[in-house]
Amino acid sequence: MSDFNLNPKYEKIIDDLLNQQFSIVDDFFSETETTSLRDSLLSKHQEDEFKKAAIGNQFNEQIIKSIRGDFISWIDENNANEAESLFFGKVEDFVQYMNRTCFLGIQDKEFHYALYPEGTFYKKHLDTFQNDSRRKLSIVCYLNEEDWKEEFGGELVIYKENEEIAILPMKGRVVVFESQVLEHEVKPVKKERLSITGWLKTRKV
Repeated sequence: MSDFNLNPKYEKIIDDLLNQQFSIVDDFFSETETTSLRDSLLSKHQEDEFKKAAIGNQFNEQIIKSIRGDFISWIDENNANEAESLFFGKVEDFVQYMNRTCFLGIQDKEFHYALYPEGTFYKKHLDTFQNDSRRKLSIVCYLNEEDWKEEFGGELVIYKENEEIAILPMKGRVVVFESQVLEHEVKPVKKERLSITGWLKTRKV
């Protein structure tokens, strides 16, 4: 282990996950990196690459406006632009660190841009499927403007046994949480809300 350097940022995430099943990090990506990802999202939205998000996975997909209202665009790592390549590079570095220190067995990842128009939301849910339990960690990276205020809504609310944690979607903020453990929701937004959302997944069985 002498050639292994501890990463304080990753160690904090690990400690948080062990102690409370979620972690909030405000400096995972630099301001420049976050701005580049925001520009990439807006460019793809302008090019009409987003579609209405659905409920369930590819085996059980239906659009239910009463449950969620966001629009998404999947990010293809093999055809990533410069900003997306840097994003995936940092995520992969985190994955390798987690696998080495925590033996999570993460083998795959999937991410999409998410845009919540004004007035939309996502009701309380778990990030796992009945026929696919590979998702282990959920990751959200917020790409909103710097001056996001409480009155804009759009909080991520994490539900624990005896408490609710409301997290504002501040620009550059990253939230990591256990996909199969913590129910969560996105409160109604009063201003367009931008993010990258994804999952770290174990090997197919």
